[in-house]
Amino acid sequence: MAVEHEANAFRCNLCPRRCNALRTVTEGLGFCGMPSQPRLARAALHRWEEPPVSGTRGSGAVFFSGCTLRCVFCQNEPISHLGQGKTISVSRLREIFAELIDQWAHNINLVSPTPYAPVISQALEQPVGVPVVWNTGGYERVKTLRALEGEVDVYLPDLKYLDPEKAVRYSGAADYPQRATEAILEMYRQVGPVQLDENGLIRRGLIIRHLILPGQVREARAVMDWVSEQFPPGAVLFSLMSQYVPLGRAEEFPEIDRPLRKGEAKSAAEYMANLGLSGFVQERDAASARYVPSFDLTGV
Repeated sequence: MAVEHEANAFRCNLCPRRCNALRTVTEGLGFCGMPSQPRLARAALHRWEEPPVSGTRGSGAVFFSGCTLRCVFCQNEPISHLGQGKTISVSRLREIFAELIDQWAHNINLVSPTPYAPVISQALEQPVGVPVVWNTGGYERVKTLRALEGEVDVYLPDLKYLDPEKAVRYSGAADYPQRATEAILEMYRQVGPVQLDENGLIRRGLIIRHLILPGQVREARAVMDWVSEQFPPGAVLFSLMSQYVPLGRAEEFPEIDRPLRKGEAKSAAEYMANLGLSGFVQERDAASARYVPSFDLTGV
């Protein structure tokens, strides 16, 4: 991946913000505020992803600090917005991948990896032996994704909104709908239709996630319509998520400062079924802060 390097520093335009900030090994002055080297908050087996990702043994989840979005309801706020974590070397990142595989992880699951795309690419120059999952909020530059082609096997993006007003209000990115849909189409171009192994584990392909927000069933339907229109039946998997908990700054936004209602989750699930989208519907009991991982540098 080509970026403007100088002694482990570079001018960063990896995400759609394109802030051109100088990022060094120890400091980041751009939107994400992260250094050029990977900063991690946790690396451990994770059993709470979609069934083809978690499998029976767990996904090898590597939680990176920093984020290109500012979602007001973020459940990972200590690492996404506050930068909690530990900066490590590229060689240590590669070791972490190997350690997770030694624990029988089904895959390497890179969570919010975008600010570190160049160094992750370096760590993946040699195949790791299991599928690599790019787990992202969906706010990506196509140029950055193209530089990862051949290194990522599974893309796991959110498609949070198609309405720019909601995107800027809740995630600070009015161009999110355009950038996320462009990115998802590029992801599909790279990996093609979903491929599962004999045990139902994903080997290659695209799983699109959508978190239902309170009062936003219409937005969920619009997202599902877009997916249905863009991809052949069964070519991608769709994950309808009901785990919303009003965390982060949600209390500042009264319309989403409440749990999801049973009727909202049911309505969205019925719409997905009527469209014939292949994938998963999350149970409402997943809406609990107890499922938020502990960002205590485990495995780092």
